[in-house]
Amino acid sequence: MPPGITTLAADAPTLSAANTGFMLICSALVMLMTPALAFFYGGMVRVKSTLNMLMMSFISLGIITILWVLYGFSLTFGTDAGSVIGWSQDFLGLSGIGVNELWDGTTIPVYVFAVFQLMFAVLTPALISGALADRVKFTSWALFITLWVTVVYFPVAHWVWGSGGWLAELGVIDFAGGTAVHINAGAAALGVIVVIGKRVGFKKDPMRPHSLPLVMLGAALLWFGWFGFNAGSWLGNDDGVGAVMFVNTQVATAAAMLAWLGYEKLRHGSFTTLGAASGAVAGLVAITPAGGAVSPLGAIAVGAVAGVVCAMAVGLKYKLGYDDSLDVVGVHLVGGVIGSLLVGFFATGGVQSDAKGLFYGGGLDQLGKQAVGVFAVLAYSLVVSAVLALLVDKTLGMRVDEDDEISGIDQVEHAETAYDFSGAGGGAAPRTTASAPGTPAAPTNKKVDA
Repeated sequence: MPPGITTLAADAPTLSAANTGFMLICSALVMLMTPALAFFYGGMVRVKSTLNMLMMSFISLGIITILWVLYGFSLTFGTDAGSVIGWSQDFLGLSGIGVNELWDGTTIPVYVFAVFQLMFAVLTPALISGALADRVKFTSWALFITLWVTVVYFPVAHWVWGSGGWLAELGVIDFAGGTAVHINAGAAALGVIVVIGKRVGFKKDPMRPHSLPLVMLGAALLWFGWFGFNAGSWLGNDDGVGAVMFVNTQVATAAAMLAWLGYEKLRHGSFTTLGAASGAVAGLVAITPAGGAVSPLGAIAVGAVAGVVCAMAVGLKYKLGYDDSLDVVGVHLVGGVIGSLLVGFFATGGVQSDAKGLFYGGGLDQLGKQAVGVFAVLAYSLVVSAVLALLVDKTLGMRVDEDDEISGIDQVEHAETAYDFSGAGGGAAPRTTASAPGTPAAPTNKKVDA
């Protein structure tokens, strides 16, 4: 995302109705990604956990929205303090912002920038939930994400995108969230998994997705919403960079889906719908940091690498013994790392900035910067998330009881089930057929008076 730019009064931008309208549409598209993620995750779990999976995403829309208004926007995009956090009294409660006040260096109002960034803040903790399916108390999850966005997401987003943030000042390229969103969420998921342990029956029970159509619907809506997520992150359409990002988003996603399916066919002998959906998401994740720095050919390379490597990475949980329920680590953490590091190879120097990667004569300089960003965010999020999960576990307890997990978390935590089959086929009159001559009459339940 472009940092704030200091301009002379005579050169100060004026509000653009076109850019403002575009950014409001992009904000709505990013909002759609959270319920899309809920459908994607909800279809991947077993029937007994469907509603809980949906709710773990939907509750983020409520909690994070309020926190963002109260203090999150201030901590993330307020005046820099020590290159690690922001703070601005005017941003508290969004109460000191003028209706026509523009975000620095842009032609859109501060309110529009704030709501666009809010949708990123909402989505990121929801991504973590897929790793924790079937076993986390809903109240504990709500407390965890409250603490997590405050201590992890808001500071990390400031490092990457805030004016004065140390990774932004270093020159790390993250167009729309490879580090701040995907590596951040994936590392957090791994940290929480270490604390809460495995599901009952992990590596023994099949735990297959209960609704692949729901998974495909969620993936399709994520793909659609991601155009707002990525193309909108340039905050306007005045120079064509957002258009390049839009094209690269489509190209990389297509390449990753095909690469995942190709790997699946060679490795397992089948093209699966789950593989197609997962491959598409892997491509979307990987192009998120890189799409404003690479050409469409570079986007194909980024997507293809992500498709194969993420497909390989999802199997690590069985080898290493960590229970990443819905492959948040394998897709979001690994995909975010791939996309962020490949900027150091494929950046052309002709799109969002003049920074060039290794394959375009830039040497190892940009790759080194990308590596610093990747591993700083990964380490911070992993450690702090594990500490927060441990804190919640020692107070409220993170996990439901084993018996409740086996019987179904939906009924225990929400007093509901996703599908009601109680009336299926009920009330139908018994069907009778004529008997062949000499055949005894069929038995009947009808009462006959003496």
